[in-house]
This record gives sequence, structure tokens and C-alpha cells, in this order.
Amino acid sequence: MADDKTNQPDDTQFDHAAGELTQEPNAPEVGEVEGTEAAAPGSKTEAELADLKDKYLRLAAEFENYKRRTTKERADLFKTANQELMTALLPVLDDFDRARHHTKDTDDANAVRESIDIIHNKLQKTLNQKGLTPMETKGGAFDPDLHEAITQIPAPSDDLKGKIVDEVERGYYLGDKVIRHAKVVLGA
Repeated sequence: MADDKTNQPDDTQFDHAAGELTQEPNAPEVGEVEGTEAAAPGSKTEAELADLKDKYLRLAAEFENYKRRTTKERADLFKTANQELMTALLPVLDDFDRARHHTKDTDDANAVRESIDIIHNKLQKTLNQKGLTPMETKGGAFDPDLHEAITQIPAPSDDLKGKIVDEVERGYYLGDKVIRHAKVVLGA
């Protein structure tokens, strides 16, 4: 029976037995306004509420525009982030093409080795300028955050027990972040 009063005003009640609406004794008559003082604060509150709703809607729209704009800028950044690196690597690619062209008819292994060494050094220098640095692992202590142990072999000397004996694949940092873990062999 508690649900009987839910959608009815406080000053009227429904008498279920008689099937009629009854009015409380001190309630104003239907159509009568309770007083002009109550109407003014209500309209002021409604104006404030409308103003706050407007501010909220504008802020929400501004935030949506901000999210859309930053998402677009981020996508554009990802598209062009590789452009700088690729532009820096183009001279290295040109050197490879020149080395292939000039060494294709030669049987001199030293000329080929020399051209590869020059290009390798140029590539390493370019990548170092972009923040790539190799890890130094041989003879150091094993760190599972930096290294991936492939296997263990008997240590060639007592000072290499539990340390890195060999490096199978070099690890690299990009800035301070590890982008590839070094694959190493531990001495047992």
C-alpha cells in the first residue's frame, strides 16, 4: 500500500474505499497559488539551473572537441614520427646501393668488407643520434630486467661464474627504455 501515494501530490490523497480524491484541510484550493514570494525564488533557482545546464553542456562539448582534436593530433604524430627516422636512414641506404654497385664485379674481399664497415659505422652513428644505444653485457652481472638467459655453460674462469659469458643477440635502449632484451649465455 506504500506505492499508492507515489505519483500524487502531498496535499491530496486517494481514498481507495470510496474511490475519490480527498484533500487535506489546510491545502490550498485547486488552481490557487500558494504565494508570490515562493514563485520568485523558484524562477531564480530555475534560471540558475538553466545557466548551470548551459555551462555543463558547453563544457562537455568543449571536452569532446578536445578529445577529438588530441586523438587526431596523436594519429598525425604517429604517421609522421617515422618520417624523421626514415629521412635520416636514406643516406645509409644510398651508401648500400653505391657499395653494391661498385663491388659487384670485384673479387677483392677486403674492398667489400671495407665498404660494409663504412656503412655499418654510418648506420650506427645515425641510430645513436636518434637515441638508440647498445647494451654492454659481456662479463657483467645477469639482470632479468635487461637480459634474457638462453643457456648456461661451464664458466671459463671462476670470476665469470653467475655472470654473462657470451652475448647471442645484442640488446638496445631507446633513451632510457629497453626496446630489446639482450640474449645471453651465463657461466655456471
